[in-house]
Amino acid sequence: MPNANRGSVGFRSDEFDQEYDRPSKSELKRQMNDLQKLGEQLVDEPRDRVKRVPMPEELRDAILMCQSITDHGGRRRQLQFVGKMMRKLDEEEVAVIQRTIESWKGMSKAETAALHALERRREKLLADDKALTQLLEENPELDVQHLRTLIRNARKEQAENKPPKAYREIFQILKDLGKKPKAAAQDDEEGEDDESGE
Repeated sequence: MPNANRGSVGFRSDEFDQEYDRPSKSELKRQMNDLQKLGEQLVDEPRDRVKRVPMPEELRDAILMCQSITDHGGRRRQLQFVGKMMRKLDEEEVAVIQRTIESWKGMSKAETAALHALERRREKLLADDKALTQLLEENPELDVQHLRTLIRNARKEQAENKPPKAYREIFQILKDLGKKPKAAAQDDEEGEDDESGE
């Protein structure tokens, strides 16, 4: 039987609720999981990258140790230890680590896009002789005979399912050309300065 006096005793039901100025348990758990994942991302990165990240020495040592552990259970325990050490970092240290990881992602996306562009150009060279003419117009210093031989050999390699030696060499030439424009642009500017000085 319901109590008839319930709720009519002269105080509000939320009057004695404590006001919390700290995060809820679920928010704390979310933050802990995020830090754990951040630690795992660092463990998955190459050792030389991890060594360059600004972080406390003991955390770096724990991450490098985790990378060298092959036993599943031992690695899992070490990952938990890395997560525990990540939780000891202050907000600024965590932010620096996050920014560093984000910069790696951006850099690798740009590198991947550049490599895909080179691969497309190589495919054009093999498919269309006009692509070679265009490449030579843009880069007159290239050895025409050598390139023609490489293209012919690469086509032959593909047709006969041979190892792609010439195919790779064409890619390397294109990659080297991609590095060259900055130097060439500087040479042009210096040449213009020389002419204007005369």
